[in-house]
Amino acid sequence: MGNLPPRGVNGDSRMTESFETTTGAERRLIIEPGLAARVAVIAEPVLENLGFRLVRVRVSGAEGCTVQIMAERPDGTMSIDDCEAASRALSPVLDVADPIDRNYRLELSSPGIDRPLVRRSDFERYAGQTVKIEMSVPVEGRRRFRGLLLGAEGESARVHRDDVTAGEAVEVLLPIEEMAEAKLVLTDALVAESLKRGKRAEREAQELNDNQAGASRPNEFRHVSGNDRHRAANEGE
Repeated sequence: MGNLPPRGVNGDSRMTESFETTTGAERRLIIEPGLAARVAVIAEPVLENLGFRLVRVRVSGAEGCTVQIMAERPDGTMSIDDCEAASRALSPVLDVADPIDRNYRLELSSPGIDRPLVRRSDFERYAGQTVKIEMSVPVEGRRRFRGLLLGAEGESARVHRDDVTAGEAVEVLLPIEEMAEAKLVLTDALVAESLKRGKRAEREAQELNDNQAGASRPNEFRHVSGNDRHRAANEGE
C-alpha cells in the first residue's frame, strides 16, 4: 500500500445454524448497513480463506477516513500476528475493488473484551454475561434492552432485563436478525472470564508450538495499515 492509508470496502453477511457461507462457516445474523456492508462483502471471503471470521466493519470519518475490520478465529482469539496477516491479505483486495472514493486507513482489530455479538453461537458462548442490545425493530414498544444474557433459543436471544419499568416483563426473547447492535457490557465477571479464556488459549498454543501464545489475552489487538504501524490497545470497542 506504500505510505498511503489503504483503500477499503463494505460488506454484508448473516448467520444461523441452518444458513452457512460458501466455505461452511457460520454466518452473521447482525450485519452493518451501507458502505460498511459493501466492505464486508469483499473482506469476508478473504478472511475466511485465512481461517478467520468477520465480526464487524465500521467506516468512520474521524481523523480522515478509517475502515475498521474486526475479526477473530473460530475460538474467539485474534493475535497481533493474525491482525497483521489479515491486513496484508486484505489491503490489495480492497485496493482493486476501490469502493471508497478517498484515501483511508485500514485497521484490523480483535473484538476486544466488550465485544459485539453477531452470530447465534456468540449468544450461546457468552450466556451469563451482561449485554446491551439495540433493536432495529421494536419489541413490546422498546428498542433498547440491557440485562443478563440467558442464551439463544432458535434464532432469538433470551435476556433477563435489569432495565425493567413497571408493567414490563423481566425476561424477553429478542430476534437476533432484528437487532441493530448487540454487545457485551464490561463487568468484573466478563474480565475474569476473558482472563480464563486467555490463559487457556496460551496453554494450548504452547502445547501446539504454534507461536501464538497470548493470542486471546483480554486485549483488543490492532494492526493499522498505511505506515506499517502496529499497536495493541487495551480498550474494547
